[in-house]
Amino acid sequence: MRKLDLYIGRTIALAVGAVLLVIVGLDVIFAMVDELGEMKGDYQFADVLQYVAWKIPDGIYDQLGFSALVGCMVGLGTLAGTSELTVMRAAGVSIGRIAWAVMKPVLLLILVGLALAEFVIPKTNQVAESLKARELGELEASGLEQGLWLKDSGEFVHFNAALPDGVLYGVTRYRFGEDRELQRVEFSERGRFDGDEWMLENSRATMFTTERSISEVTSESEWPTDVSPELFALVVPLPSDLSPRNLWSYGTFLDRKGEDSSRYWLQFWKKLLQPLTIASLVMVAISFIFGPLREVTTGLRVFTGVIVGIVFQTMQDMLGPSSLVFGFPPFIAVLVPILFCFAVGWLLLQRAR
Repeated sequence: MRKLDLYIGRTIALAVGAVLLVIVGLDVIFAMVDELGEMKGDYQFADVLQYVAWKIPDGIYDQLGFSALVGCMVGLGTLAGTSELTVMRAAGVSIGRIAWAVMKPVLLLILVGLALAEFVIPKTNQVAESLKARELGELEASGLEQGLWLKDSGEFVHFNAALPDGVLYGVTRYRFGEDRELQRVEFSERGRFDGDEWMLENSRATMFTTERSISEVTSESEWPTDVSPELFALVVPLPSDLSPRNLWSYGTFLDRKGEDSSRYWLQFWKKLLQPLTIASLVMVAISFIFGPLREVTTGLRVFTGVIVGIVFQTMQDMLGPSSLVFGFPPFIAVLVPILFCFAVGWLLLQRAR
């Protein structure tokens, strides 16, 4: 039985690996084509190659579930096409035992996904976006179309970029009075964290009174805030670029301040439940091979896998934003497609027995 498990596992692993390689390769090509259209100034072809290379781990992570679905269909379909699955069943090997042998390499894929989400993607994506922004000259830009906002101690703070080493670029602070009238605006080209306090460099501030406005320029000033450099580094990246641990931290931080955290909790549950997502799609693949797709061609199996993957992704893409609009828990939005796939797979396997 051990040799049989190894044989099935090797077949599935090779099929999933081949599908993942093809899909990620296509993603890289499309990403390069997109980035070539943004080449200007110092952002040239060599920088495009670096940017796309740093984004590859993110592409791999995004395609793990789809690759597991199609790869399992191809691998099991190959065994079915050569009548090997029929021989296994005739020898007394149960569908459950075959399914467990299929799941073993998938468990390794799940571990790879967890490692990418927690340790790799947050760093590689930040390096990629910082490289691109630096070459395009966007880090020091004072426009509000880059970066994000943060509310802190009665101020609204906008900044364009936050680097991992505790450096901020393009920091704009707005302070309002109790009657919601603007009292002070300050723009600083750069901010740095010196041990236990923030220092702002090359600042231009304007104070507004009922009679006039007063401007001042300082080369360096202290910024009293209790926000850590790690928290600033969480704000600028998209929620999808953050690790599950950081999503939890920042979502909790926003909840304490009474601000909307639903986007971050949605991404948190997507990443935390990704192992169940992959397992549910593999369950569907196994049930299809033992059920309606047992005697069809490989091309039809691949086509069916693509359709199932698109349907699953569409369900998540619809339910996720719906949870933000209608206010039901993001956890439910992520869990419903997973439970649906498990239910479909379970019913088809029951019919096949």
